[in-house]
Amino acid sequence: MDIMKPPKLRKGNVIGLIAPASSPSPEEKIEKGAAYLEQLGYRVKFGEYIHKKHGYLAGTDEMRAADFNAMVRDTTVKAIFAIRGGYGTSRILGKIDYRSLKQNPKIIVGYSDITALQLAVFRKIGLVSFSGPMTGTDLWKDLDPYTEENFWRLLKSTKKIGVLKNPADEPLKILKHGTSHGRLLGGNLSLLTCLAGTQFLPQTRKSILFLEDVDEAPHRIDRMFAQLFNAGILNRLAGLIFGKFTDCSPSNPAEPHLTVDQVQTEYAEKIN
Repeated sequence: MDIMKPPKLRKGNVIGLIAPASSPSPEEKIEKGAAYLEQLGYRVKFGEYIHKKHGYLAGTDEMRAADFNAMVRDTTVKAIFAIRGGYGTSRILGKIDYRSLKQNPKIIVGYSDITALQLAVFRKIGLVSFSGPMTGTDLWKDLDPYTEENFWRLLKSTKKIGVLKNPADEPLKILKHGTSHGRLLGGNLSLLTCLAGTQFLPQTRKSILFLEDVDEAPHRIDRMFAQLFNAGILNRLAGLIFGKFTDCSPSNPAEPHLTVDQVQTEYAEKIN
């Protein structure tokens, strides 16, 4: 597959804001996130349906897909930022205009539930996207300096990024020693598992897979790892990176359990 990288972001470019998953964050947070982007010299365009609601979703599937496709087809829009994650992105993958996106590639930013869209886009057209802060979840408040510096450097720099080191206060923990290289893929564990066996999951063989999740008990994380391993996804990797697994403690610590760290270590040992 040919890999495409979107054009770099420049001052004055238009950034489209969409809500492809759950209902958006409070209006105040969205406005603050948009104001932050404008202060940096970018123009902001809001999706037509971002304030719609359909149960726990930000509008119907047709509305959410229409907002994304409209940003794709708008040649003035150079980047598409998700307002928040939640749930629902996997429901619109079959409605995305991949052909237009291939003809007009642009930056796509998000994480959590947006992982489904990012992986599908890479699987269909080979477009690189960015796991990064979302407008209504992160950009409305002060970003930590490490995230802010490296995020904008990735989107704007015309030079090779080179070595990207962990923050000084978060040293790497090696679960299995070795040396490898490969294409970096991944995102949210639950969403990647959801795409297993579908037309939207990229080929992971000899890739370096990075994973994160939130609010999942260790036994559920174990179950997802088991599914990926049994599907031949985990055991054909060049490497595995675990990010933050936030609030992923046992629901009842008094009962016998494994910790997330123990589960991760066991599956890391299974990788060749």
